[in-house]
Amino acid sequence: MKLKNKTIWITGASSGIGEALVKLLAQEEVNLIISARRASELERVKSENERKAKIEILPLDLEKCEELKAKADHALKLFGQIDILINNGGVSQRSMAMDSQLEIDRKIMDINFLGTITLTKAVVALMLERGNGMVATVTSVTGKFGTPWRSSYAASKHALHGFFDSMRAELEDKGVKFTLLALGFIGTKLSQVALKGDGSPNGTVDETHKKGISPDVCARKILKAIQKEKREVYIGKEAYAVYVKRFFPGIFARLIKTAKVR
Repeated sequence: MKLKNKTIWITGASSGIGEALVKLLAQEEVNLIISARRASELERVKSENERKAKIEILPLDLEKCEELKAKADHALKLFGQIDILINNGGVSQRSMAMDSQLEIDRKIMDINFLGTITLTKAVVALMLERGNGMVATVTSVTGKFGTPWRSSYAASKHALHGFFDSMRAELEDKGVKFTLLALGFIGTKLSQVALKGDGSPNGTVDETHKKGISPDVCARKILKAIQKEKREVYIGKEAYAVYVKRFFPGIFARLIKTAKVR
């Protein structure tokens, strides 16, 4: 897929991987719509990256599903079309399953899964009217296997894989492509704002994230996957674990109990 003159909508664009994607795409002749909850941070990202790309900001909260259809309609009016939706917004978790309050489990699912698919459905409806488009969704290797301290987060990412595999089977022949991007540890501050069992932020950046690949490297790999219209890609050093589980499930089951995930 060629990106020139495409309109690309990125959620979770105020920091981390989303901001790195904006930085990378700003060098292309594209139209960018950037979204996150914090309008002030979106303004900063826009001001720091106005180069070849035209950039518009559209604040949104994925937890407020009832507002997302209107947000999609607004996004359409900004440039007249939406060619690529990059679902990057979400929240992580740092809690053992039995220590996580049910309302926090629900919050994680609402943001990561229900918010993402609600926005996607609204955008895909517009893509189907034109007969083409792409949805690229950032998930995690925990969407392929669960780990300690990530029960609801892993559940939300498993749900995304199941949903988008189904949506691809239903709509790929109608011109809409779907890419799943399963990430390992990336050097962002995602773990700092991850939710503990009571809903409070984790407050620190995990050592595993400090040692992860950089957001810029991750963004380049994401963009390459989009351009090549890949159905599913794994990004990060932890991707090998997907294959260990597939081919050596017994060994994987023993190792995952003590795997360093923080």
